[in-house]
Amino acid sequence: MTTADSPHRAHAWTAAVRQRLSLGRLLPLGGPADGAWIAERAAVAVLRRAVDGQAAGPVLGELRIAVADPESAPAAQVPPPPSALPPGPLRIEATMTATADQPLPAAAEALRAALLSAAARRLGLAVAEVDLRVTGLLDGSSERVEPEPVEVRPAPAENAAGHAAASVTGVAALTGVLGPAVRTGTGHVQVELATESGHRALDVARAVREAVTEASEGRPSVAVLVTAVSGDATAG
Repeated sequence: MTTADSPHRAHAWTAAVRQRLSLGRLLPLGGPADGAWIAERAAVAVLRRAVDGQAAGPVLGELRIAVADPESAPAAQVPPPPSALPPGPLRIEATMTATADQPLPAAAEALRAALLSAAARRLGLAVAEVDLRVTGLLDGSSERVEPEPVEVRPAPAENAAGHAAASVTGVAALTGVLGPAVRTGTGHVQVELATESGHRALDVARAVREAVTEASEGRPSVAVLVTAVSGDATAG
């Protein structure tokens, strides 16, 4: 049996699936005890802007991030978001277009160093490996392509845990990509949010976990999922 609003429900379901898939992998921030994850899309946007901000050098192409060795990755000490990767060391895989005025080994090493630095300083990703593959030679007419901004749809803070999370310095907004911004269960709370670009994502997540724990009855475990970084996002 069909109803008049069946097409609307189908469209809503399709949109929700597309939005979830657009996040990419849910990557661990920090280590097993940190209880924090970040959407691959958000992490890639931060890394790309950090590298593309350099005046010269190779141009970054495709970029993916995954756990370097999932089989040996330790278990998270906090219940993770659904389908989140385990908190093991990460591997960045990327392509690059080299420039003629710089030796290829030096260019690759500079790009590798820039990615490692940005991952640690701006996000808090524990990256163990950076694999680069050269796909071409940059000519004088080539331009760096700015990544498309990620749209952030703020979600309301509807309970004490949400208000506590939203009040933490470095939180740009609560978000609801995977569902409610704050999900509560028996002894556990999951918070979804966007961070501000001037704050290290891992540090913000740790502060949110502490604030939500203090504000919640029974001091539950808390997991934080960062879905966007405000400097690489637009409000919606």
